[in-house]
Amino acid sequence: MSVTPDEIAAAARRTIAQRTPLEVSPRLSERYGAEVLLKREDLQLGRSYKVRGAFHLMSSLTPEELGRGVVCASAGNHAQGVAISAARLGTQAHIVVPTNTPRQKRERILALGGSNVELSLIGRTYDDASAAAHELADSTGATYVHPFDDTRTITGQGTVGVELTEQVAQGGQRPLDLLVVPVGGGGLLAGIATWVRHAWPQTRIVGVEPVGAASMSAAVAAGAPVRLDELDTFVDGASVGLAGATTYPIVRDLVDDVVAVEVGAICTEMLELYQVDGIIAEPAGALATAALAQLAATGGLGGRVGAIVSGGNNDVSRYAEVIERALVHQGLRHYFLVSFPQEPGALRGFLDHVLAEGEDIVVFDYIKKSNRETGPALIGIDLDHASGIDGLLARMAATNLVIEKIPYDSPLFTFLH
Repeated sequence: MSVTPDEIAAAARRTIAQRTPLEVSPRLSERYGAEVLLKREDLQLGRSYKVRGAFHLMSSLTPEELGRGVVCASAGNHAQGVAISAARLGTQAHIVVPTNTPRQKRERILALGGSNVELSLIGRTYDDASAAAHELADSTGATYVHPFDDTRTITGQGTVGVELTEQVAQGGQRPLDLLVVPVGGGGLLAGIATWVRHAWPQTRIVGVEPVGAASMSAAVAAGAPVRLDELDTFVDGASVGLAGATTYPIVRDLVDDVVAVEVGAICTEMLELYQVDGIIAEPAGALATAALAQLAATGGLGGRVGAIVSGGNNDVSRYAEVIERALVHQGLRHYFLVSFPQEPGALRGFLDHVLAEGEDIVVFDYIKKSNRETGPALIGIDLDHASGIDGLLARMAATNLVIEKIPYDSPLFTFLH
């Protein structure tokens, strides 16, 4: 089964989704010497594009099917989309979330769905919640609302593309040279690609996923969806271990390329979107614009570029980690294990002879708290400029201290986050 442009056009005529703005980004346009347009799905109902697919699938059900209700598993944007749609359609939605889902997310889902939503906390992971949701659907006759791997979901997500092409045409502008779309399971990319390839055959379409969850890239390389052995869930809105069986062939046939971006680059872009542009983007929402530097360096962007800001449901408690990862990515924060000799003034010597102007200790912690005479100290140092690392390392080498720099790809580095 596939998805057609006609089906997407029909979905666009009856969607409840808001028509989100298409805005020029002065920051990115100046940086890349191109007109960069942002499709602001972070301003959508539920602050994510997910309501589009959820509503289209659910509104396609018969009255009898709606009477039996729907089921989904999600701790994030998809759950909110299902809750909004259930309230609009007057059907009951049973939403299953992992037990570690933050309270504010659970409360938001219930607020959006009201009496039309029942929330269950089952399992510690999304896979546990998903298995429970499938069992509920099988036992009750409710319809399982898949977040991406269903043609009805894909069709609904494709309405983003319809709006985008209409907004460009209304502005009297020519089609985009490049369109960049975030990828998790592939529902948004498959839907947009189906429409845009029909409306703008010459536009280059690129999908972007996080390096630690590059399931679509793995599928393209293998010729079929393959499950990732490891999954980094930091970019939670795009962390999918297995690309969709329905989305993959659409992406394979219609998308020009799928690239992966480092989490540090995503965090850096999240901060720039917030601090410069005033846009609150979740990690997945910053994927497309985070990839522009990589795309500009490898193949160029063309004169007119579009990027989908897919969602804005970022938990404020995560910003400390976002800042940390961004600083490391920019080469402004470095970590070391330092073994100080057991003599008076050792730490003072480090401060006086190793650190220079513009270099600050932001972390200092003994690894063995019960025996400081033998355990090294973990030291985190912030630099004013990334180029300062060479001088810092040279001054470290000139001391009699045993110092080990912790590389970014070290397993030890993961304990710092």
